[in-house]
Amino acid sequence: MREVFHQSLEDVQARLVEISELVTVAIDKATRAFGSSDVSLAEEVIDADLVIDQKTVELDELAIEILARQQPVARDLRIVVSALRVSASLERMGDIAEHIAQLTRMRFPERAVPKGLKSTFSKMGQLDVEAARLLTELLRTIDLTITDRIRDLDDKIDDLHVSVFEKVLSDSWEGEASATVDATLASRYHERFADHAVSIGKKMIYLATGDWASHGEAFEAAQAANA
Repeated sequence: MREVFHQSLEDVQARLVEISELVTVAIDKATRAFGSSDVSLAEEVIDADLVIDQKTVELDELAIEILARQQPVARDLRIVVSALRVSASLERMGDIAEHIAQLTRMRFPERAVPKGLKSTFSKMGQLDVEAARLLTELLRTIDLTITDRIRDLDDKIDDLHVSVFEKVLSDSWEGEASATVDATLASRYHERFADHAVSIGKKMIYLATGDWASHGEAFEAAQAANA
């Protein structure tokens, strides 16, 4: 019975990794579609979001079944509870990728990226994709050093997010109302995507340490536990 239980916990982790991989593909395609006005690629992202949603539901059902039948305690309980919270964040990240794709489809055949901001959104997209890839690695390995790298990427995206708002609010901005809306929405989507990655990182620290302490304190506790 215990062997079956631990196999179920491993299944939970494997499913989280799988969903994270799908989210990584989604944000990669969404940002490329947004930058190039590739409506076919955008449609792939929109359609694939249904798969992410379904896999999230299946994972949640498995986690709830484990709670009901196995009544886990201590770290085992943290694994299941963390999985439920992480899956919710991953599902939201998939939704954000879909929103970016929808902007591309809505403006087609025109470009969704407002004039003068292409390089900014290209960089934001690259950083989001990198954050998603690191997140998958974090979920696979539970290597807490990765959380620092995700946080660094989030800081860079935050700076770019601020620069977009400075641009559209400046006297030199000549974009129409629709371009202003697109720029602010797209920038917010990219910023929130990275925020969710950071949030999952904090949940993984909780999983490893059992403590919602600050990032530095939790990381030191995890290092001490593994010493």
